[in-house]
Amino acid sequence: MTDKTRMKCLRAALALLGVFFITLLPMFMLSIWRSGWAWEWQDGHISHFTWMILAIYMTLGVFFLLAIRDPLKHSSLIWFTVWSSVAHAGVMTYSAIIDPLERGHLVGDIPALVVLALVFGILMPRKAS
Repeated sequence: MTDKTRMKCLRAALALLGVFFITLLPMFMLSIWRSGWAWEWQDGHISHFTWMILAIYMTLGVFFLLAIRDPLKHSSLIWFTVWSSVAHAGVMTYSAIIDPLERGHLVGDIPALVVLALVFGILMPRKAS
């Protein structure tokens, strides 16, 4: 893959994931997203944990959109996303293995985090060219 193609794909991934993350709240509220993701409602309301996760990922989405113009300038954000996604998936995998109530993560967010890390890790240049 040429550097030009890699950068074009990286920009597209930033755009797609940026928009996706920003729209998590409406998707969640409309019950489009909840199925299979083990994010819970408590007593008919979104749990405090879910609000926290939505806030973090929606904010990350905004920063992905800001990074589109010059991904190399925002490489620390992208590499943080790669490695924090790997760490997050690792902790969630352990939790899902030891706690049957967390098994839903094995088919939802854990694979999504691994794919996110792989996409950005593969597309992000290792050095400025």
